[in-house]
Amino acid sequence: MPRSGYGPLMMRALIVDPTRPHAMRLANVPQPLPKHGQVLVEVRHIALNPFEIHLATSGRLPPHWVLGWDTAGIVVAAAHDPGESGRVWGEYGPSIGDRVVAHGRRGGWAQRRTATVDNLAVVPDAVDLAAAATLPVAAGTALGALREAGALLGKRVLVTGASGGVGRFAVQLAALAGAFVVASVGCEARSRGLRELGAGEIVVGLDEVTEPVHVVLDAVGGHQLVQAFGLLAPGGVIQSFGGSSGEPAVFPPYSTAGPGKSLRSFELSPALADDLIFLLGLVEEGSLTAEIGWRGPWERHEEAVNALLTRRVNGKAVLDIT
Repeated sequence: MPRSGYGPLMMRALIVDPTRPHAMRLANVPQPLPKHGQVLVEVRHIALNPFEIHLATSGRLPPHWVLGWDTAGIVVAAAHDPGESGRVWGEYGPSIGDRVVAHGRRGGWAQRRTATVDNLAVVPDAVDLAAAATLPVAAGTALGALREAGALLGKRVLVTGASGGVGRFAVQLAALAGAFVVASVGCEARSRGLRELGAGEIVVGLDEVTEPVHVVLDAVGGHQLVQAFGLLAPGGVIQSFGGSSGEPAVFPPYSTAGPGKSLRSFELSPALADDLIFLLGLVEEGSLTAEIGWRGPWERHEEAVNALLTRRVNGKAVLDIT
């Protein structure tokens, strides 16, 4: 909070710096001020997402921008709600000292961040705080995309990029919903643990998939997206949420003609509180595993980013704020 006569409180953060490797470095920045409906969180863990790294290196963000979507930490200032007159009339949401997982479109790569009450959830005591940090984008995307695909009981669900953060959650959630899950990975080494998470079949690429599938969750894009569309059964649907291949998806002439199939783009909900509560409940009861494939202090952020970009992380990469 600002102190009269002293200027804003300062904190450490990972900022965008185009002159540095992966366009980011640690620096001092002003602490954010929570608005109405926001809490202030002391961040303990940051879960990295590949698209954040893409944004940092894209040149589209100004220098000193603080990125960061997924975090977990401790509430240090509760949210307030203004009355009709605009006067603050009371606190609501998590209390000071509560452990929370929070999502937002910026500001998470820092010692403290603000988060709206409808985009966070209190973490049960039995759930590790670092594991909770992995849930918003990855598990939230998997849950939302599967939900929009409709009933899954008895259906064949293909998950591409199954070794990644979203993919590993998608395998588990689809299996929990009663689907037969086909998990596609880039190489045999990336298949570790997928059978235990619920995959009924594991393939490298899609050439080995011979039976039609009813639902596809695609994180790869490019040629593999085109190939997956050809594997859809009549009435099937692809939920596309990524493009890790970096390639365009070029459909041959007339390949989209025939029995009705759907290709949909998926975007994460702007309010994740209910989904986070549900996912945390699954983790607490042991039905959902949050896999952390790389973890270390945020001073080693370059190492974490390299591991993600070279696809050496099965699951999520987590930075601990020391």
